[in-house]
Parts: sequence; C-alpha cells; structure tokens
Amino acid sequence: MKNFLKICYFSILFLLISCSTIKKVVHEGENDFTIAFGSCNRQNTENILWKEIIKNKPNLWIWGGDNIYADTHDMNELRADYNALKNQKGYLDLVNNIPVMATWDDHDYGKNDSGIESPTKKEAQQVFLDFLNIDSSSERRKQEGIYHSEIFETKKGSVKVLVLDTRYFRTALTKSTKNKRRFVPNTFGEGTVLGEKQWLWLKTELENSKAAFNIIASSIQVLAAEHGFETWGNFPHEVEKLKKTILKSKAKGVLLLSGDRHISEFSKTTFANLSFPLVDFTSSGLTHSYKGFTNETNKYRVQNVVSEISFGVLKFDFDTHKITMQMRGKDNKLLQELFQVYP
Repeated sequence: MKNFLKICYFSILFLLISCSTIKKVVHEGENDFTIAFGSCNRQNTENILWKEIIKNKPNLWIWGGDNIYADTHDMNELRADYNALKNQKGYLDLVNNIPVMATWDDHDYGKNDSGIESPTKKEAQQVFLDFLNIDSSSERRKQEGIYHSEIFETKKGSVKVLVLDTRYFRTALTKSTKNKRRFVPNTFGEGTVLGEKQWLWLKTELENSKAAFNIIASSIQVLAAEHGFETWGNFPHEVEKLKKTILKSKAKGVLLLSGDRHISEFSKTTFANLSFPLVDFTSSGLTHSYKGFTNETNKYRVQNVVSEISFGVLKFDFDTHKITMQMRGKDNKLLQELFQVYP
C-alpha cells in the first residue's frame, strides 16, 4: 500500500511540474537558433561581456549558477545582491529583449559548497524566482527546487532546455584528508545530486521530448572529475545514472552545459549504444576567472582550457543537425570552438 501511495504521489507531482513552457521563436540570422550562457558573475564588479554577448544575437540567455556572490542566509542581503546585478551596466539591455532561464550554484543558493542542509533554501528559492520575475501563482513557486524546462519552437524544429538544481537535494560530500583536493568521490551508491523527485522529472522530460536538441544545464561539471572540487564525479553512481537516463530516453541531440570552475573547457565522452558523443561545455566565469591556471587533469577534455573571462554560445543548425559551440571573451573574440553533429 505504501508503494502504491508513493507512486500516486509522484504521478500527481509530475503532472504539476513536468509541463514545459513552449515558446515560439522568430529568428533572423545565419543560425536557426542561438543560446548564450555563462556563470560566475560578481554583482558589484563591472561585467564588460554583456555588450559582447548581445553582439551574438542570442534567442535565449541561460544563467549557469553563481549568478551573484552573496554567500548569505539573510534574505534582505540576497535581494540586495540580485538588485545590484540588475543594475549591472548592460545586463538589462540583454535580458529585457530575450527569455532568461537560470540555475543557481552555491554562492547564490546559500554558503560555499552547500547542499541539502542549507537552512534557508526555501526562502532563497523564492528570492531567486523573484529575480527571474516568475509569477506568484506559478507551480515553480510550490515545488521544492528550481529545476525547470522550456521548449523553444522555430520554423525548422525545436530545442528543449532543461535546467537542473544541483544544490537543493545534493547530499553530503566526502572531504579529502590526504592531498590538496577539497573532496574525494563518495563510495559508489552513496548520496545523490538530484534527489528522487528531480530524477523522476528529468527521466520523464527526456523520454517525452520530441525536440531535435535537448540541452541540460548543470551548475557543476558533469564529466570532469579529477580536480577535487565540486563535480558530479563526487557521486560516480549519479554520473552513471545520468548516462543511462539519457540513453534509455532516446532523446535527440543531448548536450550538457556547466559552470562553477572559473575556467572554460570542453569535455567529451562516448559510451555503448549512445549514437552520439556526450559533450559537457563548461563556461566560467563572466567577471573573474582562474588567471593563474597552469594545469589540471581531465581525461575527457578536448582542446584546451580557457582561463580568461568568457561566455558560451551555442549555434543550432537543424538542416545538418549540428551545434556549433563557442567560447567568446573580450571584444567578442572567439577563443575556442567545437562542432558536434548529431544523427
């Protein structure tokens, strides 16, 4: 009986939160659809990249987390920091004209490296949704966590964007005691990144997707796992679960986005029976970066690490089933580019 009630509960929950918003897109330009995204933005520091992002004529802006640096449980301080971001020169010029989707990371969620234990996560969620101008009657106000999806329809096809919440349900990390790394992977099977409800949501969203491309935004890196900071790799069983979820869903054109690290890089892997490589495009940061970066192991990395301020651009071509991924920086300079063609 308990299992039956549990299934009923999640079924009702899913009906409430799983319906993606569909938005029609009229796009004039060389690409069928364009997304710009970025992370790690100090609200009280000038962001010189807003005007460069606008030059790429994106149809959508995605916040990848650490959208502000608040590190607080005081909601008045949190609101003030979001207001400071809104006053950042150039920001409103971008977001007043296109849709915005967002996830959060630790510095705009609560304290550094925080997860499920954060005492003000419910309150912080409401302030986060206020920042995004989400209506007070929205179901997103009632659910636990800020995960969300939207579908963008063009005349040639659709792009589905799924934003994950890697904070609200993320259980304890294992601290490292033997080296300079902050964390080591948990025992396989121990802990979760997304939590049961969000996993159910993600599974069904992907299985039901008819989109030509499915973009999954995670605040922390999914593939890179050796650096010893926060990553899905600290929960190796969750990485495997994500791969299996993507594979079984048969969703087309899946691409991962991430931030957090103050560097930008492309990571790519293949696994049995998935008909395309899985790419994790990390873009970080917007106002500051790891300028002293020298070296860091990432067995999945393709090309090089970019350690200057940058943002990410995705250009979609429905005719060739191709995504052009670009890292761009000051003066809109192209820093690195990767192409992925999907079957």
